Amino acid sequence: MSIPATAPSPGPSAPATDLVASSLPDFASAAYKDAYSRINGIVIEGEHEACDNYKAIGTLLPEQAEELDRLARMEMRHMRGFQACGKNLKVTPDMDFARTFFTPLRNNFQAALAEGKVATCLLIQAILIEAFSIAAYHIYIPVADPFARRVTEGVVKDEYLHINYGQVWLKAHFDEVKEELMTANKANLPLIKTMLDAVETDAAQLRMEKENLVEDFLIGYQEALGDVGFTTREIIRMSAQSLG
Repeated sequence: MSIPATAPSPGPSAPATDLVASSLPDFASAAYKDAYSRINGIVIEGEHEACDNYKAIGTLLPEQAEELDRLARMEMRHMRGFQACGKNLKVTPDMDFARTFFTPLRNNFQAALAEGKVATCLLIQAILIEAFSIAAYHIYIPVADPFARRVTEGVVKDEYLHINYGQVWLKAHFDEVKEELMTANKANLPLIKTMLDAVETDAAQLRMEKENLVEDFLIGYQEALGDVGFTTREIIRMSAQSLG
């Protein structure tokens, strides 16, 4: 299409700070605070359960209990940080929703713990949940309020240490736990999709799009599986079977 010779000149561009501000949600709105109450509850509960899970894995790996206790203490600090984020916005986290949100993964973790299945416990906590958390934090940081952004940026750095712990142990024992990991993946990966579906509306209110969350999660999760020892073909098949 040709441009008319007399086309009006464009007006002045909006300052970069205005463009950034326009992409952020209204942190003071009732709709934002309502959605945030559930999302904040989820991250608080998730960090609390991660603390308990790493301590529990330490009972299966007593020779590494000290390192696992260190990881657990990190998660407790994260929990307190996210509690502060809610207080900063004067939001009460919906902990009942959060506990229900994690019930399926919690039950599967506890069942694996009772059976002494270290690989399954590590897949659930140190790979699946950590990849889920990292993806959510990555998507959240650009649209977070300034206080929560600083907290979340600090948290996400620690989460890489946690996912790395799981990868290192599973890689060292890959041949003996490969079949167990495939079974655990089939049982637990679909739960992540269910969890994402459950918070799709609330996440969107915080300007966190589900498609971006899914993409970021799958990239991180599949990279972790590859580092552990699975081939690309196996990873694709595992993902398709569980999410298809």
